[in-house]
Amino acid sequence: MASRPNRLGPWLLAGLTLAASLPGTIPSASAHEAHKRLADANALVSSNAPIQPRPAAQAAQKQGTAKGPYYVDFRARTAASWGHAFVWYGKTSERAVEVAGLTPAGDTFAYVLGHLTWVPSETGASYGDLDPEYLTASYRVYLSEPDAKRVFAYIKKLQASSPVWNAETSNCTAFIGSIASFMGLKVPLRWQRPENYVNSLKEMNSGRQMVRLSSE
Repeated sequence: MASRPNRLGPWLLAGLTLAASLPGTIPSASAHEAHKRLADANALVSSNAPIQPRPAAQAAQKQGTAKGPYYVDFRARTAASWGHAFVWYGKTSERAVEVAGLTPAGDTFAYVLGHLTWVPSETGASYGDLDPEYLTASYRVYLSEPDAKRVFAYIKKLQASSPVWNAETSNCTAFIGSIASFMGLKVPLRWQRPENYVNSLKEMNSGRQMVRLSSE
């Protein structure tokens, strides 16, 4: 039994090394803290308090507010490692937003292990997703009501069908990229910083603000 920690040690060291070099990751301080942060974020989502992004992001969001009654906002923020990518979505006339993203569930050990294999995930709001001080990039796209119903249903389905997280494959940029692809947007490679990913997504689509899904 005494030899087991020695075999595990190199794997943990490898995971920590990879954690410093791969995008789309967000470690947690502890399982208790992670759940507390998630609860706090969800409480902010459903609150009536206005959300004020920092000036650069605020200016970007003001453009084209009459393009459609619904929106999906591809966003990136800072984190302890390379950052985190996620989406806001909802109705332009309402301050409440829905948040979807892919993060490892649990404490720091789950985050480190997720650089070696697949670990259980969380797909809702995480700590910092609603804090304007952490926002680094934003690309908002507007939708008609019929298209929004389809896209929002897809996001819910993606959340329900994403039970695991892995730093290299099933990560946060791959998650929001699936949403963008469903909406008919051109999608960049997932292996880059979340901030760069969101900015590349906007650039590849020439900053288009209105998306119309093809008829089924």
